[in-house]
Formats: sequence, C-alpha cells, structure tokens
Amino acid sequence: MRKFVCNLCGYVYDEALGDPDNGVAAGTKWEDVPEDWVCPLCGAPKEEFTEE
Repeated sequence: MRKFVCNLCGYVYDEALGDPDNGVAAGTKWEDVPEDWVCPLCGAPKEEFTEE
C-alpha cells in the first residue's frame, strides 16, 4: 500500500488506513479516492498530494 503526503500541511494519506472519518474506507487506493475529497487537516484538494 502506498502513502501520499499533502504538499501544504504534511498530512499523510495511507491507503491501508484510508480516511474513514471522511467517507474513505481503509484499503482504498489513491486512484479510487473521490476527486472531491480534500485533506482533512487543511482542506487542500487531491491535486496537492504527492506520493511519499
């Protein structure tokens, strides 16, 4: 499983953990995260994330 980091605040999206508090189940691959999902810490769009 891969990890992606927010370029603005440093939040790490871990595919293994997902973001269940915001509707993304554990095990959700980055490409399957909805396009309208935003960083739960700073609100940055998905485009602001890069693979760790």
